[in-house]
Amino acid sequence: MRLSPSGLPLPGPSRRSLLRGAGGAALVAGAGIPLLSACGGSASGSDPKTVTVGSNQSDAVPKKAYGDIYTAFTRRSGIKVDVNTKDHNTFQEQINSYLQGTPDDVFNWFAGYRMQFFAAKGLASPIDDVWEKIGGNFPEAMKKLSKGADGKYYFVPLTTYPWAVFYRRSVFRQHGYEVPTTWDQLVALCKQMKKDGLVPIAFGDKDAWPAMGTFDQINFRLNGYDFHVQLMAGKASWTDAKVKAVFDHWAELLPYHQDGFMGRTWQDAAQTLVAKKAGMYLLGSFVAQQFTDKADLDDLDFFPFPEINPAYGQDTVEAPTDGFMVSKSPKNHAGVVKLLEFLGTPQAEEVYLKGDPSVVAASDKASTSAYSALQKKAFEMISGAKSLTQFMDRDSRPDFTSTVMQPGLQKFLQNPKGVDGLLSSVERQKKTIFASS
Repeated sequence: MRLSPSGLPLPGPSRRSLLRGAGGAALVAGAGIPLLSACGGSASGSDPKTVTVGSNQSDAVPKKAYGDIYTAFTRRSGIKVDVNTKDHNTFQEQINSYLQGTPDDVFNWFAGYRMQFFAAKGLASPIDDVWEKIGGNFPEAMKKLSKGADGKYYFVPLTTYPWAVFYRRSVFRQHGYEVPTTWDQLVALCKQMKKDGLVPIAFGDKDAWPAMGTFDQINFRLNGYDFHVQLMAGKASWTDAKVKAVFDHWAELLPYHQDGFMGRTWQDAAQTLVAKKAGMYLLGSFVAQQFTDKADLDDLDFFPFPEINPAYGQDTVEAPTDGFMVSKSPKNHAGVVKLLEFLGTPQAEEVYLKGDPSVVAASDKASTSAYSALQKKAFEMISGAKSLTQFMDRDSRPDFTSTVMQPGLQKFLQNPKGVDGLLSSVERQKKTIFASS
């Protein structure tokens, strides 16, 4: 599956190459591809009236929406924004070599581990001075998401969207279902849906990434946010009993997953929810893209994945977040600070969302007046979260998630009884991958 520059999926099977590029090929400098280089060279970058931005926002809708933000900033400040746009996948594949060369002043990137990776390598500049100005515009969870491992800020978030369990309100009304808030209630609801002739949980894992979302939900509901972070960063062991417990819970749900998932895309799985053949679907809010009829879309709703361990409740939300970072030696530091201070305002987010309503604002101060009911609920869910995660392939090394976890999770789905050997294998491969630079 290909990701759009806003972080939302587009039809197509190329997400794997994107993931490998962001953590695998990117880490070995993206050989053999024309090099991603800074916009306009050093002369442009040294102009005190110009800030350069390296952008992966190559698709038409987000590209224009970002352009609208830069236009608004130039009107305010008199500082021109010189944008160097590259194809989304190419940008990911070359990001490491790009940042080690002569990068643009500012660049688009992702929150979480991917941001922390480059911060720890000294390939990004801390922006605590910016956060002194913009900190009041964001909830605590977004602040936490924007910090490096050293506790300094390296990221200004702009847009986000949640993962949750989606359902049709009319189907729940018809059968008298209630939204489950605990694991036992979820399992009981799945059993009832099966009796009623529905597929309890729509599921398609042809492109190998959707299963990672299910793992994340069960893991942080069972073991908490901190363990999720440690596991994704390679610091906790995959042979830990806590991880085994995740797969034990998942195995309990597997009989209620849609059959034939290995040959089904997320879009095809979504169509069973549209057609009211499935009762629920765990996915990002981009599932709404498949509801092309307004009446169907108005019937779509969601709830957070149910509580498993009362110690952690439902306080963590998976919300992939896109935004901006600053390269190691920006040529126009004063202009960069002004741009990022603007990008961290609710007004900048509102400008963006006028052009791209497929996501929601990262700031909890942005106006929600133009949001659909689904967007408003997504915004409230994210704003109210104690902790935000970024999806497995953003919270960990993408070379690990694409070459080890994606095939590993598919093995589990096809043979849930072989989990002990699988986890031993995952742990061995993790040690090798995380030991490399």
